[in-house]
Amino acid sequence: MKTITVLGGGTGMSQLLKGFKEFPFNINAIVAVSDDGRSTGRLRKEFNIPAIGDIRQVVIALSEKENIARKLLNYRFNTSSDLDGHPIGNLLLTALADIDGSIAGGIADLDDVLNLKGKVIPLTEDNVVLMGEMEDGRIVRGEHCIAEDSRRIKNVFYEKNPTVSKEALNAIKKSDAIVLSIGSLYTSIIPNLVCPEIKEAIDNSKAKIIYVCNMMTQPGETDYLSASEHLEVLNDYLGKRKIEAILVNNESIAKEIITKYKELQQKIPVEVDYDRLEKSGVEIIEDDLAVIEDGFLRHNSIKVALNVFSYLIDK
Repeated sequence: MKTITVLGGGTGMSQLLKGFKEFPFNINAIVAVSDDGRSTGRLRKEFNIPAIGDIRQVVIALSEKENIARKLLNYRFNTSSDLDGHPIGNLLLTALADIDGSIAGGIADLDDVLNLKGKVIPLTEDNVVLMGEMEDGRIVRGEHCIAEDSRRIKNVFYEKNPTVSKEALNAIKKSDAIVLSIGSLYTSIIPNLVCPEIKEAIDNSKAKIIYVCNMMTQPGETDYLSASEHLEVLNDYLGKRKIEAILVNNESIAKEIITKYKELQQKIPVEVDYDRLEKSGVEIIEDDLAVIEDGFLRHNSIKVALNVFSYLIDK
């Protein structure tokens, strides 16, 4: 059975994991913990813990009882009290972390209840702060401020380098594949790669490095970036080893979906520039990956997992 380690955070990562758990993989999910918005941000300030919102989403995705877990852990209170806006899952993880002394311990307790089909590993137990250097040289503090800034991001880094989880480093060491997830390039995926220990672990690993490319751009982060430019950005943050395979969507997206995303979210489809990708030497894996779920454009998680599985079997 192949062991895969997925690096990312948020909705994109959880979407991939829903498919991966249906295949014979040993799954490790290393989750960035720099989110500081909404409920997560409030709990971070009050309890001095790393971000737990993305961890909650990943736990749900890997749960054997996903539907029940989603209903329960994503339920948000609507009240005039301090509980307003907090999902049950965030409060539960915060309580378990307080009881066990670590987020990792809290996740292990949830595993006993939800029967997770993989390991969920926070990148660090530190209460990290992500910093962004914008195109004009100005520095922005905090993930949600970086994401909401209209200027293009030049670089991201941590205010203080975190202590990376030993479990995360061991997971990379034992992996057959390292998968860089879909999702926010600079605020979900790269926060894992800016840690020197992660780069070194990847460099010393024999795992194949695979990137599942976004289908849509993200305002401020990846405006007008093509697939090859996404690849180049990620490779800039990697160490000696670079991405060996990229998985891209090869079918056109419905015009009404493109119009909706452009008008409401200022997002456009990521151009798959095959010539430039081929010149980079990366192996291109392509499939019709676009599906609509609850009105949103998503990657077909089963097809993504199947393509990754087939790629690894052939290697």
